[in-house]
Amino acid sequence: MKAIVCNNFGPIQDIEYKEVDQPKLDDDSVIIDVKSVGVNFPDGLLVQGKYQLKPETPFIPGMEVSGEIMKTGQHVSNFKIGDRVTALSQLNGYAEQTAVKESSVFKIPENMSFDDSCALLCAYGTSHYALKQRGRLQKGELLVVLGASGSTGLAAIQIGKIMGAKVIAVASNDEKQKIAKDNGADISIGYDNLKEELKTISDGKGVDVIFDPVGGDIFETVARTMARNGRLLVIGFASGTIPKLAVNLALVKEFSVVGVFWGAFTRGEPERYKENMIELFHWYENKLIKPLVEEKFPLSEASMVLEKILSRGAKGKIILKP
Repeated sequence: MKAIVCNNFGPIQDIEYKEVDQPKLDDDSVIIDVKSVGVNFPDGLLVQGKYQLKPETPFIPGMEVSGEIMKTGQHVSNFKIGDRVTALSQLNGYAEQTAVKESSVFKIPENMSFDDSCALLCAYGTSHYALKQRGRLQKGELLVVLGASGSTGLAAIQIGKIMGAKVIAVASNDEKQKIAKDNGADISIGYDNLKEELKTISDGKGVDVIFDPVGGDIFETVARTMARNGRLLVIGFASGTIPKLAVNLALVKEFSVVGVFWGAFTRGEPERYKENMIELFHWYENKLIKPLVEEKFPLSEASMVLEKILSRGAKGKIILKP
C-alpha cells in the first residue's frame, strides 16, 4: 500500500510518498480502509521534530482517519467488517490502510460524510474540551476566539454559540473574518488595535474566556483584556513563538491561564473523552455544528498541504484522499 513516510526529522518537503508494508492486525485492533485523512497543524510540527511527541523514525504521520473496517481482531466485539468509522491515533494516518485500537474507533452517523467525521475529531474535540472542561464557559459570557478561521477556531465559534456565549472572532483579513461571521460569530474583527476593540466590545468589563491557538505577541495583548475570574485558554502556538506571561497581570486582574492539551485528555480521561465525542456527533446529527472542509488533495500532496497549514494559509479543514 501507499503511505507518507517521514524517514528523519527535518524539512516537510523531505517526507516521501512510497510503498510500505500492510499494517499488522492485533487482537484488540481493526484495520481501516482509509477514505479520508484529516490534516492538522501538529502533523507538520511532528515531521520536523518540533512536537511533544518524537516517535522513532521512520514513521507514518497522521492522527485522524475515516473509512470502512476491512478486518477485525479476534477480541474486537463492537465493530464488524464494512462499518463506517472514524478513528484517532497518534500516528499512521497518512496511508491507504491503518490499524487502530478498538478503543479509539467511533461509528459515524449515517448522515455524516467521511470528510466531516475527520474534521470533527481533533479540531472539534480540542475546542469542545477547551470550552467545556478547561474553560467552563457559561451562558452569557464573552468568548474571544483567536485564529478564528482555522479549523479549531471555527469549531470554537460554533461550540461557543451552542453553549450560549457571545462570540467575538479575531482573524487576520476580511475574507477570514467573513468566514468566521458566516460560522456564527456575533462580531468579527482583526488584530489591529485589538486591546481597544475588546475593551469597547466588553464595555470595559473585560473578556471572560479567550481561546488562543496563536500565541506570540498577541498573547500578552489579550492577557491585558481579561475580566476578573476570566480564563485564558492556551491551545497552541500557530504564530511559531511561545509567549511569556507577565504573571503580575494574573495577580492584579485575577484571571487564570489554563493549558489545553487534548491528546493528554483523550489518554488520561478516556470515558469523558468518549462522552464528549458522543455529544459532538449528536450536535452534528441535529445540524448544530458543521465543519468547513476547505479543500481536498491527493495523499501524495501531503507535503504541500502541511506547508500551507504551517504558514497559516488554511481556512477550515483540509482533507487528504488516499
